Amino acid sequence: MKISHPANLLRQRGMRPTRQRVAIARLLFDGVDRHVTAESLAEQIKDLGIKLSLATVYNTLHQFTDVGLLKKVRGLSDATWFDTNVNSHHHFFDTESGALTDIPAEAITISTLPKTPPGKVVEGVDVIVRVSGR
Repeated sequence: MKISHPANLLRQRGMRPTRQRVAIARLLFDGVDRHVTAESLAEQIKDLGIKLSLATVYNTLHQFTDVGLLKKVRGLSDATWFDTNVNSHHHFFDTESGALTDIPAEAITISTLPKTPPGKVVEGVDVIVRVSGR
């Protein structure tokens, strides 16, 4: 998603456009789908000379997820990944480089799912295909 006015986007989602949120939105929503961890984004922010604490980055990523601007990608490692592509899709995960690459939803067909545990419903299915150079 490419945005030219991050403050307006945040307001549309019911968020106050603080300096920190606007700075992070400017980095994340530059028109290129991105996969970041809080740590990797904090490093990019630091490299740009912007001073934000890791806690602020974490909080902002979770807030953006809560309002539908980001999607969490789990199950890769101990880190939580955040994806700017919030549409239905899957991922390749390169176990050597740690890079995530999108796989279009229609590229994977799931014909059946196991019966869910009692009292539970399926919220979604995310496929992560782990790849390496071996």
